[in-house]
Amino acid sequence: MISAVQHFPPELLSLICAHVYAAGLPPKVSSLDPLITSSDLVPTALPSSYPPSYWPDCTIRQTLHNLCLVNNAWDEAAKPWLWQKVEVRLPHDWLSLVEEIASGDEDEELDEALLVDQTIQEATNAALATRNIFGEQCQADLAKELHERLIATLSGPDGSIPPELLSPPATRDPSPRRLRAKSKSPARWKLMRSISDAVQNVMLQDHPGLYIPVPHDPRPGRFIRHLDFNHFRTIGMRRSVEEGFTNRFVTGDRLQAVLKEMPNLSAFGATEYMDGALNFSVIQELFLRGSLSRGRGRPSRGRDVVVHDPTNPEEEDRERRRECKELEALDLTGCVSAVFVKALTDFVNTHLIQNTADSDSGESDDEGSRPRSRGRPRNSMEEDPLVFPSLRRLGLRGVKSVQPQILNALALAFPSLTHLDLSCTRITPDLLTAFGSSQTIHLQSLALERCNWLTGESIREFLIDSPCTHTIRELSLYGDGTFPSSLSEDDMRDIFACAPCFRSGEMTYLDLSSSPVTRQMLLEVATAQPSLRSLGLSHIRNLELSAIAQFLRTKAPYVEILTLVNTSPELGYGNDHVSARHATIALHAQIIRPLCTPPFTFSLTTSTVKAEPPTRLRVVELAPPLLAGLGMGADSWRIVKSKGGRGWYADTASGWIAELWVILGGTNSNVWRMLMGM
Repeated sequence: MISAVQHFPPELLSLICAHVYAAGLPPKVSSLDPLITSSDLVPTALPSSYPPSYWPDCTIRQTLHNLCLVNNAWDEAAKPWLWQKVEVRLPHDWLSLVEEIASGDEDEELDEALLVDQTIQEATNAALATRNIFGEQCQADLAKELHERLIATLSGPDGSIPPELLSPPATRDPSPRRLRAKSKSPARWKLMRSISDAVQNVMLQDHPGLYIPVPHDPRPGRFIRHLDFNHFRTIGMRRSVEEGFTNRFVTGDRLQAVLKEMPNLSAFGATEYMDGALNFSVIQELFLRGSLSRGRGRPSRGRDVVVHDPTNPEEEDRERRRECKELEALDLTGCVSAVFVKALTDFVNTHLIQNTADSDSGESDDEGSRPRSRGRPRNSMEEDPLVFPSLRRLGLRGVKSVQPQILNALALAFPSLTHLDLSCTRITPDLLTAFGSSQTIHLQSLALERCNWLTGESIREFLIDSPCTHTIRELSLYGDGTFPSSLSEDDMRDIFACAPCFRSGEMTYLDLSSSPVTRQMLLEVATAQPSLRSLGLSHIRNLELSAIAQFLRTKAPYVEILTLVNTSPELGYGNDHVSARHATIALHAQIIRPLCTPPFTFSLTTSTVKAEPPTRLRVVELAPPLLAGLGMGADSWRIVKSKGGRGWYADTASGWIAELWVILGGTNSNVWRMLMGM
């Protein structure tokens, strides 16, 4: 019996696969817990987490992979969604990815020539098969004529395929070898697009409106929109230091070859384990995409005619990158290698700083040596300042080796930022001042952790007076004993009282560790934060537990995670010595019991409504010595430790569930519910 699914149109199959992929997207408001993949409703490990309302990533990939194995129709529909996001975790996974996308053949030119010949032949056969519908016979002379017309179209002055790739392999002179760099060859997706356009142009001249099938490209590079190295590790492979230095897995050539085959890439994430591959060519490949790939020395306005030179490799690369999609998210966390720092410095000096430097030096010439021109020539090579309007998320956390002037010039080149992480960098107050004058930046998430070059006054003015900070929902000003916060009590009081992001009451994440927060600020100055879910108050030795508990109960009852590392004199971090026993008693008496325990109720009748605790608090981060004093915990509270030395005191009897309720009016809302006493 033949299934009816086999007769579904391709659009319907693609829609089904799109819904499978969408089933794994997290909701707008999701749980803060690590996710578990078990189908049981009861958590079996710590920290506790109920099954999410969306599918795990492994389930999505397995489902799409199984759909690709059904038949060719399902493979064509599911492959674009299967390759949407690629996470590189192991070195051998990366080598397999390079082989699959960029093909690891040594003789790349011969491989591309065979690809062009095969694709042209397939396109010719498909076009001739289509012409048979109109009663035309498919003869050898007709096929030869169509093939010659395609070659003539592709080898014209506007063609994007090199002439040496269009000649038959049998007539190509094998010696000497073509002197064309391997990394400068046209991308596979561009070859396929050029051939497809040529077939369309030739066939539409004879039969306008005729449908011509697109040539099949088995390489999945054009489907990838997210390439992530954040979990890439080479630890544990038993390689010597010399092997790790000379035989790298992620090299600049391999990474550039892969990026060339990803015209739709919109997000890229790097890590310190592969930052040696981020050379100047890779940096240009990432930034100069789309409309930004116009190159220096080319006119950006006016009536100057720009002629494309197909023999110039740099011009060929610019034309290829012009058809790529611009990046929307870039994460360079922890990239500190000398190769990366030099490449980023050269890129900023070449494309971002040199324009201003040239104009300044031109104006500072001695006026007596020559008369100043009243205007520039009409045909002068003039360029607009290079900006990246499409990039909205930028992560530069831990980029410590980049100089402040380079970092400032780079950060100011993104006028549409919504998420920015500049933690542990050398940014200066000048950058915050420049951000404050921007009318296009509307930040939603900002991290300025351990930026010891910033002053408290600059942070205060930035949060209070800058329009770009009015919409902040996630703010981290974390500091510790090594790099404490530069804010003073007056600065902190003004921020609580006047900063629009604090006054709005829409903050969801806030970390003020090591800031001089006092009881009076929390209880009298601070505005209620009904949306706050995570609060960081670590390394504040003189802040009382009673003030924190009262603030959570009256102004932030929906906080789920609280950090109290090296905080509060009751926990032993003040001037007076407190024993571990008294510290644990104070923690339970002032934080756990009054905030996390439901009020006692007594009724002779059975009631279905259970009393809820005053707050949603269920995870408290504490210092390791204090966690050791808690022993095995009390009631349902247990200790959870990480491999990095951090530890949490978590309530294993409560969890977080997002339920979707449909109101009569048709609107949806996420409702939080705490399940107690399991």
